[in-house]
Amino acid sequence: MYVEITRKNDAFHMEAEGDSSFPINIDASPNIGGVGAGARPMELILMGLGSCSAIDVIQILEKQKQVITSFQISIDADRVKEIPSVFSSISICFKVTGGVDETKLKKAISLSKDKYCSVSAMLHKTVKIDYTY
Repeated sequence: MYVEITRKNDAFHMEAEGDSSFPINIDASPNIGGVGAGARPMELILMGLGSCSAIDVIQILEKQKQVITSFQISIDADRVKEIPSVFSSISICFKVTGGVDETKLKKAISLSKDKYCSVSAMLHKTVKIDYTY
């Protein structure tokens, strides 16, 4: 896996591109000189966690012939005050509608959390992650 990051302005706006060839805009918080031109790095970590979990859960449910009408994940995270300002807690809430059996949804989330999601496996070593649906 390879990623290249290129600075796009005289401040903190950057563009990242990996093996998938899709550019991602990244920027710092305006209070340190960012200009709002992209997602912040810690947001990207939460986006990675959520999308990794989503892929797992959707795949598992579809293999079980569950019919998903809508799928959304909300993630709320707190960070410590001191630097480095790492996450102190993360809460993930799955919102799934359709013909989905609750027991199968709960099992799919558990499998993602405990077995399949690489991002969760990394973060879980340093921060408590709560999963709800």
